[in-house]
This record gives sequence, structure tokens and C-alpha cells, in this order.
Amino acid sequence: MTTGTVKWFNAGLRIEGSAVLSFAPHVRFRFDDTRKAWVVLAPERLLLPDDQAVEILRLIDGERDVDAIIDELASRFETPRDVIAGDVLPMLQDLVDKKVLRQ
Repeated sequence: MTTGTVKWFNAGLRIEGSAVLSFAPHVRFRFDDTRKAWVVLAPERLLLPDDQAVEILRLIDGERDVDAIIDELASRFETPRDVIAGDVLPMLQDLVDKKVLRQ
């Protein structure tokens, strides 16, 4: 259940609550057995997301919109939606700007 639409603005590019995000074709998000950690692999890049980022990234499936991701996390962690949105939106916007995620 979506309780509200959220928006995040940055340098002209805008992530809205209705945006459905997916990993860019050249990017892989997976658990690395050697490192025993989740990693984001891109050409000439390796990102090691922290636990909070992993929880968010695991919900990026190309089907769920940003509002649904925020709602899921707010419910899962029993945290106010606006607090979750304050963490999720800037992170997703940064990854879109870096072309790790796409709309």
C-alpha cells in the first residue's frame, strides 16, 4: 500500500516515487562468495554497499516502483516512511546519476 508519492530532485534529473528502476545492462548486483559480501560490479568498478544499501538494492527488480520500495522498508524496519525516504531517495538518485541504475 502506497501512502504517498515522493520526489527527489538533483541536477535536472528527477527520481519520483512512481519511477521503476533497474540495474543498467552492464551492471551486476550479486553476492560474492570470496568477499562474503554483496557487490555491485560494473566495468572497471566494484562497489561494496553497506548493509543499509544492500537492503535497498535487493528490492530493485525492474518491477517495483520507488514508492513500493520505501513502503516495504518502512514496514520491514518499523520506521516512519519519511525517514526511510530520506535515506533511499538520495542513494537511488546517486546511483542513477552514476549510471548504475536506470529508469
